[in-house]
Amino acid sequence: MTRNWIEVVTGSLDDKKKYREYKARKAALPAPYEQTVDAIERYLNYAGAITKGDVLVAMYEDLIVLFEQAAADGTPVSGVVGDDPVEFVEDFLRGYEDGRWVAKERARLTESVAAAVRAQSQEHGDGD
Repeated sequence: MTRNWIEVVTGSLDDKKKYREYKARKAALPAPYEQTVDAIERYLNYAGAITKGDVLVAMYEDLIVLFEQAAADGTPVSGVVGDDPVEFVEDFLRGYEDGRWVAKERARLTESVAAAVRAQSQEHGDGD
């Protein structure tokens, strides 16, 4: 019971543990890969607008696996991110749309417009 109360206040303890593991794995990468992951992480924190902790942790886990594999295979950083790092990160981020703040706002906009259409339809006697 205590754990549930604490998690309500602080967030998932499992997610916090996974995030700490991610940070340790990132620190173990060769310098160019770690530097790249740092830059991607910074961009994701500012532009990603991920609001769900579990989605953020899953995203970081996928990111670290990608760069660990690249380092193990000897794939250069440019071979991972290509010529346009912003495009790479934006493509990567699209896989986590559900956890983004904008996803909630898109759903809210869609529902608000649908409600207005229903109300207008009822005013004009169109019914459903």
